[in-house]
Order: sequence, then structure tokens, then C-alpha cells
Amino acid sequence: MAAARLCSLRRQLLWPLIPQRGYRGDSPTDSGKDVLEIPLPPWQERPDEPLDTKRARLLYESRKRGMLENCILLSLFAKENLARMSEEQLNRYDRLINEPSNDWDIYYWATEAKPTPAEFDTDVMAMLREFAKNRNREQRLRQPDLEYLFEAPR
Repeated sequence: MAAARLCSLRRQLLWPLIPQRGYRGDSPTDSGKDVLEIPLPPWQERPDEPLDTKRARLLYESRKRGMLENCILLSLFAKENLARMSEEQLNRYDRLINEPSNDWDIYYWATEAKPTPAEFDTDVMAMLREFAKNRNREQRLRQPDLEYLFEAPR
């Protein structure tokens, strides 16, 4: 019992000292008492990263999200768009998929279930929202195979 009180006291004392990062999702009915939030390191732009390396990293990060919905949505979006994005767009995409601490927020913004906060409402977010509408009614049930990476550009 004393150890639990000590952990609770330590959390209360240290939590204000830990820098909070970016946008956090919110739920007005959730007390949050059963949630242990592990602070994530702040997102940092990588200005000196070569474009090929950045594209490869963003492709990987688009495929490995932690929730299937975003794995499928972002990996297909990355396959279709990363190769033709400018460096500035790549930087905005990097921030979009790596700064928010809640992947559900990205999904809700892309599907327009929730409004996108101003700091993420960019041309890249507009591209992702349009992609998520799936106007061609493609079957999007799994991530793309990686063979396309070894094909000649069209």
C-alpha cells in the first residue's frame, strides 16, 4: 500500500515537470483514472535528412501505426503520394503522422469525423482527406505489398 501511495505521489509531483507534446485527443465522459499516459518524446523535424531516406522512413512509419485502420489508410496513401511530394509536403506529412500522440485523432481527421486542428490542416491533410473518401471505390482491405518499390517509375 505504501508503494502505491509513493508511486501516486511521485506521478503527481513529476507530471507537471514533463513537457507535454502537441495535440491530445479528448473525451468529455472519460475520467482518465484508468489510463496511464506514457509521455512521448517531442516530434522533431529532421532538416538534414536526405529525401530518399525521408521517403523510406515515412513509408515505414505509414505502415507501422499500431492500429489497423491507419496502417491500411496511411500505407496506401504513402504508396500513391510519397514519391511525388515536395520536400515541404514530406515535412508536413512527417509532422502529421508523428506529432499527434493519438492515432485515432489522425484517423478521425482524415475521415472528417472530427475537425482537423489548424496546425495540421494543410495541403497534405487535404490530400489525405480526399484519399480517404475513396471515390473510385477501391477495395482497401490490406496494406500494399512492397514489390512496387522495385518497379521502374511510371
